[in-house]
Amino acid sequence: MNDTDKNRIIELIKAGEKLPKEYIYKLFADEEDVFLFWNGRKEDVTNVALPFHSIEHIDEPRKETSHTLELFDTRGRQLKGWTNKLIWGDNKLILSSLANGPMRDEIEKEGGIKLIYIDPPFAVGADFGFEIEIGGEKAEKKQSIIEEIAYRDTWGKGISSYLSMMYERLKLMHNLLAEDGSIYVHADWRVIDYLRLILDDVFGKENFLNELIWCYKERERKLPFYNPKHDVLLFYSKDRENENRTFNWKDITSEYSEVTASKFKFDDNDGKGPYQIRGRNIQGSPVQAADGLRHEHEQKYPNLTYRDYLLDREGVAPRDWFELGIINKAADERLGYPTQKPEALLERIIKASSNEGDLVADFFCGSGTTAAVAEKLGRKWIAADLGRFAIHTTRKRLIGVQRELQKNGKDFRAFEILNLGKYERQFFMDDLTNGKRKAKEDLYVDLILEAYKAKRIDGHSTLHGQKAGRFVHVGPLDVPVTQSRLVDIFEECRKNLYTQVDVLGFEFEMGLTPQFIQELKEKGVSITLKYIPKDVFDKRAVEKGQVKFFDVAYLNTKEKINGKSITIELTDFVTHYTQDDIEELQQSMRAGSKVVIEDGQIIKVEKDKNGIITKTVLTKDWHDWIDYWAIDFNYEDKKEIIKIKNDSGEIEEHWTGNYLFENEWQSFRTKKNPTLEFTSIAYEYKKAGKYKVMVKVVDILGIDTSRIIEVHIK
Repeated sequence: MNDTDKNRIIELIKAGEKLPKEYIYKLFADEEDVFLFWNGRKEDVTNVALPFHSIEHIDEPRKETSHTLELFDTRGRQLKGWTNKLIWGDNKLILSSLANGPMRDEIEKEGGIKLIYIDPPFAVGADFGFEIEIGGEKAEKKQSIIEEIAYRDTWGKGISSYLSMMYERLKLMHNLLAEDGSIYVHADWRVIDYLRLILDDVFGKENFLNELIWCYKERERKLPFYNPKHDVLLFYSKDRENENRTFNWKDITSEYSEVTASKFKFDDNDGKGPYQIRGRNIQGSPVQAADGLRHEHEQKYPNLTYRDYLLDREGVAPRDWFELGIINKAADERLGYPTQKPEALLERIIKASSNEGDLVADFFCGSGTTAAVAEKLGRKWIAADLGRFAIHTTRKRLIGVQRELQKNGKDFRAFEILNLGKYERQFFMDDLTNGKRKAKEDLYVDLILEAYKAKRIDGHSTLHGQKAGRFVHVGPLDVPVTQSRLVDIFEECRKNLYTQVDVLGFEFEMGLTPQFIQELKEKGVSITLKYIPKDVFDKRAVEKGQVKFFDVAYLNTKEKINGKSITIELTDFVTHYTQDDIEELQQSMRAGSKVVIEDGQIIKVEKDKNGIITKTVLTKDWHDWIDYWAIDFNYEDKKEIIKIKNDSGEIEEHWTGNYLFENEWQSFRTKKNPTLEFTSIAYEYKKAGKYKVMVKVVDILGIDTSRIIEVHIK
């Protein structure tokens, strides 16, 4: 670089102008012959270690008969030790917390992650929306604003932002992968070339093993170019020279063609021969025949012929291309998830690059194919996704796998659903305010009030704002809104003669019943509970008024106690979920129809050529909203413990104040069986006493609602 170039660069920097690309390349000319660069590339990666919060623990697929609660935990789980992990959240924070937190020690005790398969987004489109079918119509569940943020972070600046997203995550995966581990990255023509360069950069060109071509014939279309009929999987190792690296090629061989088989004159006598090799009739299996010839002719024939080599493989050696059909729309395997991949594809990968008992991972798990196949093949697994619907789909799928394995008398592992929960929100606020606590609290309250379109007020201990004659309380960032907090709000409102207040919260204390809220209303203060959506952390969404708060859903149950046994009946469910504005839609829509979701109803809106609008409610009964419900018959028998590394690197255990929801009975809809049971089996307690039963409902939009029931067993 000459002096003229240097002076020009200095002038541009002082003027705050962008550097032309030719200058950027000249600046890095002495670094490498080829340097991978894009706008926004950063070498540093996230290194936080947030503790994981446990949502649910599933140690058996379901109780079908009456069961006695024992003094010791002997329930369900057939395999002890490692518990599989299904994690909801941003996989950047998940990967960082796995790599740097206490769970890293658990992973290393299992031998490390031996295989990672990822199928990251590679189409510029909505990554988190999905369709639900109701009353013969299809409604779209739009991605939440938080999911839109992830989408914009991925595609907002085009391919450069996609590369930045993938680069940081792949570096974290490289850190987590065992030294003898492998990774498969699945993509198509849109991004495969870019990903190959990034993987070379992160894993090293020397550790590239294969470009695998998955061919399929379905979905023929008339196009002005060749039909795209393949996807690509890039196969890398952490260290290709590591002698412990797994590649079970014999497990993924394919059968010889009839032509090839005829050359060896294979018989149909159960593989017992005779076979004719080198003009001789040989008894036994093809492998035995080849081994016998090796021993007999090791002096005369030091090098085996290609024919013997094939015989030893017992099939066609795996190639870097293979043909495998996509999932048929009518197949039982199909879950309606837009990016679902066939189990046969994952079976091929998992068999080849892991052994039974190995730990495999998928950090863009989607519908959970990797986890499902890993469970069936006796592998341990970690699966993660940002989409709430993806986690719920995977939960149901894995319970289905457990049930099938149990039915066939085979082993299965427990799995737990985790997230970073309140800790993720704390990280966001700490990052935003550089950890200054007072500034963080003030900024947090202002942020929520702005999103709720409420005015800030002072001079109150529990009230933060006012909106249209109603007072507003902003619930805490890092703990649920509790019943005792509501009592404090009630007392301040009654003292000041306030009669209406909205309480906003990320989480509400489990067991906070509608009956308690009704009691406060009868005493003079009407309290409305509303969820704060994660979307409030997107300033653009707040400015555009896109953030929608909605009332907390609630459910009702009826308990029937007979001696020491109990059955639970689900009797009602009410939601006020909103994602659309019907009035706005009616004004803007053209002739046709659209299905919308507003205030807990799914409605079909039709507009004819004359502008006449008709509305049909599709959710005719509360049953229509339920997709899944589950019961823990003895909630509060197991505390939720989180693990945190202190400043000295030691692991500390802390009780969060919550309890672990152990999924002991459940009923849910599947494509094959869309019906639900609304009454549980009879559960029998071992001892008399007071117990708390938790009932959890997941609606058709994937949103959880819980209730705690206190029962007295005599």
